[in-house]
Amino acid sequence: QVQLVESGGGLVQAGGSLRLSCAATGTIFSINAMGWYRQAPGKQRELVATITSGGRINYADSVKGRFTISRDNAKRTVFLQMNSLKPEDTAVYYCNAPLRRTYSSGTVDYWGQGTQVTVSS
Repeated sequence: QVQLVESGGGLVQAGGSLRLSCAATGTIFSINAMGWYRQAPGKQRELVATITSGGRINYADSVKGRFTISRDNAKRTVFLQMNSLKPEDTAVYYCNAPLRRTYSSGTVDYWGQGTQVTVSS
């Protein structure tokens, strides 16, 4: 069974830093782009950053210059380094990975359980 296991959320003061990790476990043939999304109370889930297996990166404008996404393909793990955090970054952060479990299977979107990031002012 495939799981995306997240860690690293927490409470931090404005201007501080946090690092999120997400590891894909289970039987996996291939993983496409891995990424992070977030959902604040009363708002829709939004893209934060994505990274392809080849290293191509996309950031939301709101986090450019502050957040850095990286990936360890061998460990099937994606990271999100968040610096200069702001209260508006407060949200539940979700890891996402479209992947194939076997050579013959189609691509299925998997999501982590979510990790809370709270930035106090």
